[in-house]
Amino acid sequence: MSEVVIRKDESFESALRRFKKKIDKEGILREIRDRKHYEKPSERKRKKSKKL
Repeated sequence: MSEVVIRKDESFESALRRFKKKIDKEGILREIRDRKHYEKPSERKRKKSKKL
């Protein structure tokens, strides 16, 4: 679970920007998109072979 502590005299927008960068760096959004729909094992293998 990612969290960002708002610093003294920091705007909400800058804290939100830091949070988004942290989430992106950890790859959480990508993982959520990947898990959104079920993918059959054969489809996973096909996608994996296309990446190589």
